Amino acid sequence: MPSSTANAANDEVLSAFLHAIGDPKRRQILQLLKDRGGSTAGKEIGLSASEIEQRVGLSQPTVSHHMAILSRAGLVEGRKLGQWVWYRRREPALRAALRQLKEAL
Repeated sequence: MPSSTANAANDEVLSAFLHAIGDPKRRQILQLLKDRGGSTAGKEIGLSASEIEQRVGLSQPTVSHHMAILSRAGLVEGRKLGQWVWYRRREPALRAALRQLKEAL
C-alpha cells in the first residue's frame, strides 16, 4: 500500500496533468506536437514557439504561458536551438499520467 507521501505526490502529478489538459488551446498544442512532421527528425525537433503561435492563433505571451503550464506538468519539453525554443511532447510522461489517472479512478 502506498504511503501518504506517495499518495500526495501522485495527487500533485494528477492535478498538474488535469490542469494542463483542461484548456482547449493546450490540448490543441499537444495535438499539434503529436502530429508534427512525418519524419523522425521532425518529431525529435518538434515545433518552435513561433510556429505554435501561428498555428493556434495566440500571442507570444499567451503561448509562453500555456507552454509553461505544459512544461510544469511534465508533458512537454523545450529546447533552445539558436534563437528559437523548440517544443516537443514527453510521451512517457503523458502515458504515465494517463495510467495514474486510470488507477485513481
